[in-house]
Amino acid sequence: MKKFQYPHKLNIIFDKLSKYHISAVIVGGYVRDFFLDLDSKDIDIELYGVDSLDEVEKILREFGKVNSVGKSFGVCKLHFKNFDLDFSLPRRDTKTAKGHKGFNITLERNIDFKTAAKRRDFTMNAIGYAVSSQKILDPYNGINDLHNRFLRAVDLETFGEDPLRVLRAVTFASRFDLKIEKKLFHLCKTMIEAGILTELPRERIFEELKKMLLLTQKPSKAFLLLQKLSAFSFFTELISLDKTEFTSLLQALDAAPKKLEILLAILVTPLTIKESYTLLEKITNDKKLTQTIITLKETSFDLNNITNYTVYKLATKISISLFIPYLKALYPKKRAAIETLEEKAKKLNVYEKKLQALISGKDLIALGLKPSKKFSTLLDELYELQMQEKIHTKEDAINFLPIYPSFF
Repeated sequence: MKKFQYPHKLNIIFDKLSKYHISAVIVGGYVRDFFLDLDSKDIDIELYGVDSLDEVEKILREFGKVNSVGKSFGVCKLHFKNFDLDFSLPRRDTKTAKGHKGFNITLERNIDFKTAAKRRDFTMNAIGYAVSSQKILDPYNGINDLHNRFLRAVDLETFGEDPLRVLRAVTFASRFDLKIEKKLFHLCKTMIEAGILTELPRERIFEELKKMLLLTQKPSKAFLLLQKLSAFSFFTELISLDKTEFTSLLQALDAAPKKLEILLAILVTPLTIKESYTLLEKITNDKKLTQTIITLKETSFDLNNITNYTVYKLATKISISLFIPYLKALYPKKRAAIETLEEKAKKLNVYEKKLQALISGKDLIALGLKPSKKFSTLLDELYELQMQEKIHTKEDAINFLPIYPSFF
């Protein structure tokens, strides 16, 4: 087994904590990522031998501003030397109510690492590194599970207490190319079929879906897993897709760039407008994002009719910089035509934004016109002439104004 390494610039903090007889154990994702040969700037550190977080905060203040936003969970944060450090105290979680937050948290000074790690979701997240003794702590054989590419629960009996863990299982399995252990797979499926996902706020569902889409090399793995785990009983809009539609959807997700708007637009492309809105409402209340997704899905363009005018017109409906990768992912056989559209949009300088209007409302007022509701109609007609390349300068636009006497 390779020797664990961490940024030694953190030793100044660990040495300071040691003077107060506080033992530091690096835990969680940083340790897991090390054994997966992945880099991480986020480091979780569990502190043993201290009674309160207030005491920890006082010690840490000399190293920078301490953020106690997670104090109710026994966590404080410190940004130090380009690393985001989360310091926490060992704790026990007791289930008291439904949902992801339905726990009573008890901070405990005297429990050992194995007992503290039992609350964690997966064995790969229950590995620690004791800084003072320079020893790996692996009470649940997480390293062996990582080596064998298995995702295994620390404790099957308590795993089901947190409904978010089901989605985290899908995220981790697809992100790190792991096989969900048989008993855990069965438990996740049973939990989903019992409707446990309805206990989660959509914000938490959205965060996991974003990870499935953005952090996995192939999002298709995540959605195949969701299907196998019966999660489409929650994402009911996807149930109606036939095999061909679903396969095409998965291929498009894998081919798309890691941009959330594009990936979500692909996800709802085979759905009706009503189904699309219903699915998106389950995961986000971001109206601007939703509208961008729907616009991408609903925008049509004839790839057999790529002219300056049609490209200018397209740029008024959608950002072509979003539309092009969306089309490329969905229609790989039409790539040549899509690239022609892309080249023309860049040449016309409308790839990122629509054509700049030659004349504005302020210009009309400067010319002596009185502000009117008809302004927008006049400006729209002038803009149409501009897209048709019948006018090319502000002077051209002004010269066209006499043909609209009703506006004077």
